[in-house]
Amino acid sequence: MEFTELADYAVPAGTLTEWIPSVGPQARTPEAAGWRPDARPTSYVHEAHLRASLSSPRRGRESWLGAAFEIAGPLNKPAFRQAVLNWIDRHEAMRSAASIDEVSGDMTRVTAAQGAIDIWQVEQERCAESSEVFEHLQYLFDEFTSPLIWPAYAFVTLEPVDETRPITVFFAADHSIIDGLSTVLVAHEIAALYGEELGGSPAALFEAGSYLDFGSSEREKNAELEHSHDAVRIWRDFLVDGDGELPAFPLDIGDPSPDDLPQGGLSAWVLDPDQADSFSVACRKTGHSLFAGLLAVLAIAGSELGGGTRFRTVTPVHTRDEPQWASALGWFVGLCPISFDIAGADSFGSVVAAASAEVKKTKPIARVPLDRVFTTLGYSARPRFVVSFMDVRFAPAAEHWPDWNARALRSKQYQHDVYIWINRTPQGINIAARYPNTEQATGRVHEYIGTFRTLLTDVADTGTTQLPLADDERSEIEHSDTGQTVTNQ
Repeated sequence: MEFTELADYAVPAGTLTEWIPSVGPQARTPEAAGWRPDARPTSYVHEAHLRASLSSPRRGRESWLGAAFEIAGPLNKPAFRQAVLNWIDRHEAMRSAASIDEVSGDMTRVTAAQGAIDIWQVEQERCAESSEVFEHLQYLFDEFTSPLIWPAYAFVTLEPVDETRPITVFFAADHSIIDGLSTVLVAHEIAALYGEELGGSPAALFEAGSYLDFGSSEREKNAELEHSHDAVRIWRDFLVDGDGELPAFPLDIGDPSPDDLPQGGLSAWVLDPDQADSFSVACRKTGHSLFAGLLAVLAIAGSELGGGTRFRTVTPVHTRDEPQWASALGWFVGLCPISFDIAGADSFGSVVAAASAEVKKTKPIARVPLDRVFTTLGYSARPRFVVSFMDVRFAPAAEHWPDWNARALRSKQYQHDVYIWINRTPQGINIAARYPNTEQATGRVHEYIGTFRTLLTDVADTGTTQLPLADDERSEIEHSDTGQTVTNQ
């Protein structure tokens, strides 16, 4: 499944129907609707996101993730409505609202019982052009997914002008209540629940825990965090090594672009299924994982392009550490620092080993929320270069994604940072990226990913790849090309 912006998803002209969760016709807010006070705290990352949104000029807008997928038409609207309501009942986070008092800074939460949510079903005029569809969806999702309001999510169905084409379902939600894996789960769950309402097979979904319970559990586990804790120590050393900053993209991407300029993005299939299998085998032959192999190739690519021999990034790690979280929707993501040096490496295997050793050292600390670590350190820093990896081959309904034209979606972003997502899917390995939309940043990121792709193919085809020349070796070649004799000291 690719991970792109909405603008990169081909949508036909047609008629849109919005499906907006509602507290009911007699009240406009959860509190007025009598939702029960809920003492369970948010997760650390949810709280940090809420507080950052309060101080942001966009007030949390354009921080959503989502999905698009197709279902067979014609659309049975009563059945679809009930499927969405059943899905909301299934996931408690979708019927809970956390808020912050802007004066006192205190956080509160209210939660609705199952069956208490209604749906606004808003029929729009037919859009004669696909551009109209895109503009409407973009505006709706940007406006209806702020973490500072409820609901922070919405569904839209598109019935195309050509009635022989399937129905497209769009979904978007603020990042505070979903993560990357959540977007992958939505298509399967809605399709299964809708099929059940049409009289098909029971949805038979795995039981899902509540993200609200996860937040409480996370707070209990990390209530006391000493400076001697591994997570605090490792992050402190990582920050010291970076002169107090989290890592930036290994190549120079120039000065920040204007605050109102959306980032650029790309998505590419870099290995087909057979090549992906071959690359994975090559990594296993070194005694290490596919993820370590991907990090190794990223490090080699950066060094080859002049980014130095030390590869530094921040990588997300899922925190779904109990069976009840496997099918839950929420922001189950921790972060861990990655730093390893390929100077002196004499083979692809030795680079993979260095990457693997770093992953083994730092991955366990991802269960300690970075915001909690920074509170202990009295520090704050924003990730600037993030590399994410997910193996979604065994996600529910993964084999149907091509038939469903399924796509994970993300909103526009404006920061001066670079994010890279690498997904291992049944269709091969896909890489997606977002980056500042300037000529220099675009050129450097495309160059980096092009080199990464070439190196991946080398490893898939031969089991290894050539390492970048060391500075002294490069100097010797350059001097010999001019006819000078160089003696290594």
